[in-house]
Amino acid sequence: MESLKEGHQRRMEKYRKQYEQRRKFYRLLKENASDILHSENFQKTRHHIQHGTMPVYRHCLDVARQSIQINKALGLGCSERDLIRGALLHDYFLYDWHDKNRENYQKLHGFYHPGIALKNARKEYHLTRREEDIIKKHMWPLTVVPPLCREAWVVTAADKYCSLLETLKIRKRPGRVRVGVAK
Repeated sequence: MESLKEGHQRRMEKYRKQYEQRRKFYRLLKENASDILHSENFQKTRHHIQHGTMPVYRHCLDVARQSIQINKALGLGCSERDLIRGALLHDYFLYDWHDKNRENYQKLHGFYHPGIALKNARKEYHLTRREEDIIKKHMWPLTVVPPLCREAWVVTAADKYCSLLETLKIRKRPGRVRVGVAK
């Protein structure tokens, strides 16, 4: 039978690994997307709900983290910069899609928001072809035309996974997001 000390040490090692993974992820965010994270419009996504009670801001961070993990686990060799930036901007539609009283309300938000997000992202950032493909095709098969690059496939899969957890309320509490990214 395992001693209390061994159990404690194993738990502490697990927490250490999680901490290191988070630290590494936040370093990648800082290196590749501090401009996005500090933008006024991206900050506004904290006030729009995506699925359940999850803010768009948190959803996009979760999709970016999950994309990095999928890339690493499968050894796909994707561009981490494109993965992160595309994931952060994939839902950059900048409105509350649940608000039926807003101007230009669309019942079929899932079909229309990738194009709106791409248009908004293009206004503020210089996007690579991969980033554009990620944003435009992340709702495949609703977008009909499938993603063209590995990065877009990875973000599409990560988005579906995160959305499922949020919709089924498996990921109930978004909590406070503390992204320690200095300018």
